[in-house]
Amino acid sequence: MKKLLSVAALGAALGVGVASNAMAWGSDGHRAVGAIADQLIKGSNAEKQVRALLLPGESLEKVSTWMDCVKGSFCGPQTPEMNDYTKANPKHSEYHYVNVPFQLHAYHDHGVGTMEHDIVQSLRQAIWVLQGKDGAAVNPHRFTRRQALLLLAHLAGDVHQPLHVGATYVGKDGAFVVPTRQEQVDGVTIYNSLGGNALLLDEAKLAASSGQLIPAAPPREDAEGKPATAPRPTRPLHSYWDTTVVDYAMRRVSARTPEQFAQIAIGGKPVVAANTGDPAEWPYQWAEDALAAAKLAHADVKAGAAGQQTRSNGEKETVWTLTVPDNYPVPSSALAKEQLIKGGYHLAAVLQAIWP
Repeated sequence: MKKLLSVAALGAALGVGVASNAMAWGSDGHRAVGAIADQLIKGSNAEKQVRALLLPGESLEKVSTWMDCVKGSFCGPQTPEMNDYTKANPKHSEYHYVNVPFQLHAYHDHGVGTMEHDIVQSLRQAIWVLQGKDGAAVNPHRFTRRQALLLLAHLAGDVHQPLHVGATYVGKDGAFVVPTRQEQVDGVTIYNSLGGNALLLDEAKLAASSGQLIPAAPPREDAEGKPATAPRPTRPLHSYWDTTVVDYAMRRVSARTPEQFAQIAIGGKPVVAANTGDPAEWPYQWAEDALAAAKLAHADVKAGAAGQQTRSNGEKETVWTLTVPDNYPVPSSALAKEQLIKGGYHLAAVLQAIWP
């Protein structure tokens, strides 16, 4: 894939862990990943085992957003199952990401931006549980087998969202930097963009560019009753990668629903590299792939001046404006499509490796 003509992703030090509350890919992206896996495992033992852990009417597509839904009431009232999970996992919002400097080529245990419960470690634990392993060493959070499947169905999508693995760190002079120790990220000399939430795109310019480059959205079969999104002057880079590029990717293939996107994607017979070795180690390979994608997402970037904005709670935060090439919607949505497809194929492959 051609190098992205991309956004300037220079990080800012927000005073709160915004990245942990972001929803990688948003609902449509996660459902597309789950729908691809649903179709790929049809008729297999993996499908039989998955169905045994899901409730009647559930599918990988439908449960793919469960881990985001437990963060609040935007999916509806919390169920007793959700409440039990969040009570037992007070840091659950941090299971979704890792902040490895995007310039690096691989995730390393105890490296800058990693945590003992980050996305790579959480995926490994979910896979171990589904493999039938147990004990404090492999399941410190005491995930049930159903919880492990719900985590895997979601995090397999998250780990393929480039900004949920590859993070941007910036020096006070605005230059990209690669911290070698976590202590260097002090918000004074080195800032962490926290997944790109402090990196602001010009929403009007982006909309104008996409209107010329991306086909108009077809009528959505599942959009009835969805509230319209209010226009805003800027959009965080992370939000762009969560939802906007998914919308663009679906529009470019005329998909009205995530299930249609999955059908079109599989019909295109994509070549997705197979993972190797113990399935519990595949999350390392997925993270490495995401770092390669993050390099594309951050290529040829331009950062504007740092500024301050006021959060809803009245606190000040440092932000950077980003200059985006006019054709950015095209290469970024192509990369998003590729990553969504990889997420679905990798989810199906790991389930079939667990339950051959």
